[in-house]
Amino acid sequence: MRKKKTWMLILTAVIVCGISSFLYISSHPSQMKTKNADAGAFNALQFKVTKEDLINSIEVKGKSSYEKETRVYAPFSGEIKAWHITDGAQVKKGQPLFELDATPLRSEIAALQSNLKKQKLEADLANFKAAGPGGDSVAAGAVSEDDARQRFAASEGRKIQEQLNAVNDQSIQLQLAKKQEKVEQASFVAPENGIFLFEDSSKIPKSVEESVRIGKIVDLTKLQLVCTVGEFDVFRIKPDMLVQVKVDALKQKKLQGKVEKVSKFAKSGTDQGTSSAQFEVTISLEPNEQLIAGLSLSGTIETDKKPQTIVVPTLAVLHEKEVYYVMLQTPQGVERRDIEIGLETPEKTEVLKGLNEGDTVVLQ
Repeated sequence: MRKKKTWMLILTAVIVCGISSFLYISSHPSQMKTKNADAGAFNALQFKVTKEDLINSIEVKGKSSYEKETRVYAPFSGEIKAWHITDGAQVKKGQPLFELDATPLRSEIAALQSNLKKQKLEADLANFKAAGPGGDSVAAGAVSEDDARQRFAASEGRKIQEQLNAVNDQSIQLQLAKKQEKVEQASFVAPENGIFLFEDSSKIPKSVEESVRIGKIVDLTKLQLVCTVGEFDVFRIKPDMLVQVKVDALKQKKLQGKVEKVSKFAKSGTDQGTSSAQFEVTISLEPNEQLIAGLSLSGTIETDKKPQTIVVPTLAVLHEKEVYYVMLQTPQGVERRDIEIGLETPEKTEVLKGLNEGDTVVLQ
């Protein structure tokens, strides 16, 4: 009996609490909605509108190479009498690199000079014979018409021969000048300052062929990053833009670079319509003792920069057709706010109109 009374009291209390809660909720609906809205805003992602430097960039990859390479070619074919440098040696402009045997060339020059002298003597002899007895000096009335024709033909023949001799002389003189120039290069000197590298470091040549490359002289203080970019990025890159460069093999090494040249023509094989065309970009690098040719490099090219501008995370920017907006947190709750945007990056977007520094936007 006693237990029955206890359960009756508990049931009565529950009923009274339920009725009281229902009456309270019915009489305060706006407060409950505000609490629910506040709870939703609390659970949404919130972002602060800030003022900062906004930088847009393009990521590139490529290999380091020497900016200045001077190719060394053999001035003429021949045996090498002596090498004055070794592979990897530092050379100065004008320093002897090697000496070629010019004996065959000098023999050719002597033969040409002999031919030139012989040709001159033959021309002098022909002129002497023409001026002697029975030559052109005989009076016109003393010869027959046939003799006159023969003498005229002989005279014209000598003139033509003189012209041919003059042309031949000119040709021989040009050959002599070229061969003499080659002889003067027998003791070949460095055309530039730098490091000399053989074309094949494992084999030092003992003889060379004319115009065949022997090696190169490189300037180790001037290196560059050569990379390619797609057709959608090439128009954003201009000479003199700054580049932050990282060396893949040296994670902590960061270098400064500058865009030197942007190709105006697509690389061969990338302009056939099967894929995006690629354009070559050359970036000069600051000197560094650890930087050598052939390293894999990564670069960040700064294409746009807006100092101290109002920005908001790009993730929070929504758009409807041509209108951009955000969901702004206000004392009355979350409301839509149309904005005007400027520079966009994958992380941040510039806000030209509609927001102030310190505002809070939410992404529900």
